[in-house]
Amino acid sequence: MIGGLAASLPDFPWDSLAEARQRASAHPDGLVDLSVGTPVDSTPRVIREALVAHADAPGYPTTWGTPQLRIAIIDYLQRRWSAVPLTDTNVLPVIGTKELVALLGFQLGLGPTDVVVIPTTAYPTYDVGARLCGARPVPQDDPAQIADLKPSLIWINSPANPHGRILSVAETRAWVVAARAAGAVLASDECYGEFGWDAGPVSILDPRVNDGSLDGLLAVHSLSKRSNMAGYRAGFVAGDAALIAPLLEVRKHSGEMLPTPIQAAMAAALNDDDHVAEQRRRYLARRELLGPALESAGYRIEHSEGSLYLWCTRDEDCRASVDHLAGLGILVAPGDFYGPAAGRFVRVALTATDDLIESAAARLTAHPGR
Repeated sequence: MIGGLAASLPDFPWDSLAEARQRASAHPDGLVDLSVGTPVDSTPRVIREALVAHADAPGYPTTWGTPQLRIAIIDYLQRRWSAVPLTDTNVLPVIGTKELVALLGFQLGLGPTDVVVIPTTAYPTYDVGARLCGARPVPQDDPAQIADLKPSLIWINSPANPHGRILSVAETRAWVVAARAAGAVLASDECYGEFGWDAGPVSILDPRVNDGSLDGLLAVHSLSKRSNMAGYRAGFVAGDAALIAPLLEVRKHSGEMLPTPIQAAMAAALNDDDHVAEQRRRYLARRELLGPALESAGYRIEHSEGSLYLWCTRDEDCRASVDHLAGLGILVAPGDFYGPAAGRFVRVALTATDDLIESAAARLTAHPGR
């Protein structure tokens, strides 16, 4: 039936913010949109120059990526994340990581008899990805509880979206052990890995958690946040060569390939650490300004050890908090976007210009909370 697949999906959550957006936009000092984690700072020059230098690209790109890109991915993972020794059979570029999250179950061949374990409070696309392939999504945060579920795929996310919690080495290792015992693929969304504030993120590619083996493991990385490349749709997956190979074959057949100029820009981004450190400093400064301002307005910040968000509550329904902040011209994401357990929280993004973050902080501190 035409439209049947779309009908099986939940409503697109941001559509429910239309009224709050309208109210916030009516504020005399204008709208400060902190609802979506969209980068606003310029894409670094080294990346733009690489894009332009490779703009003459009349031929088709390769799905597997250029040798230069594969080398850059491997070097980055080993330099930054202490990854187990890798070869190019362990890496694969993707067209932004949202498409991989949404389609991984399908591309692994999962179907109605399969269970996909997802975090209880999570980025909605993990749930959507399970539904798209007909599998059953099951929220679970405790690796000790998954054996009876007999999952085929498990998603973890650290630093987490929306709440910013960072899994320790021991916690990450527990997921690896549990997934292997269950015979499941463990997919770790590490897209916010460069932004750890109160704790150090760890990758499932690190031998401290995987005992030097990538069996059953896939790490997902995005350049959208670390390099301000959301508009480039640039990401990659790395891990078990026995999983990468069939993903590559499926993606070849379906034409999922990154444009050649984007591949060159990715390689340039991964080979340069300076711009990442600069961007980290920007977000830290915004966090240090916005966090105390939210607290002064009566919000309590929980978790938020990493990522680009502050996870806040006034111990009220999240939609009441959304309405309160909209009255100050500030638009945030309600926790109910991310699962029933988050219904009393809001997610406040750090992805606004310095001027707008300063404006939001001033409005919050001018209206002290209860």
